[in-house]
Amino acid sequence: MRDVMFAAAVALLAEAAFAQASPVGVWKTIDDKTKTERAQVRITDSGGVLVGKIEKLLAADAKPDATCDKCEDDRKDKPMVGLEIIRGVKKAESDNTWDGGTILDAAEGKIYKVRMQLADGGKKLEVRGYIGAPLLGRTQTWVRAE
Repeated sequence: MRDVMFAAAVALLAEAAFAQASPVGVWKTIDDKTKTERAQVRITDSGGVLVGKIEKLLAADAKPDATCDKCEDDRKDKPMVGLEIIRGVKKAESDNTWDGGTILDAAEGKIYKVRMQLADGGKKLEVRGYIGAPLLGRTQTWVRAE
């Protein structure tokens, strides 16, 4: 019985360590201009590809029934809550970096290439949206919510 309990404890610790070593989880998005919380985004892994969906709107001025009226693709007029804003991101060769996909700025309806890097021991996620090369973009630092 003691061996089973030990194995279960080790498995839980390994799972927690994996979660911290990957962007998978729930993140509070922080606006890079106003430094205020905007939303909670849940990032999931589906076969090595990361997807991120808005789970909750946190901004004081957020409308619960808001839609992506500025979007120009399949997300046009879809509810913000549940909206897929990160698509097609994969683990890069360097440690703590994921890229190759896109991120949607739902407020503007614009789609950017994205690069994500874990920071502060997995407690923060630096999310860089850019056009062309990563040098031509802007970075938000998201905070792990769970």
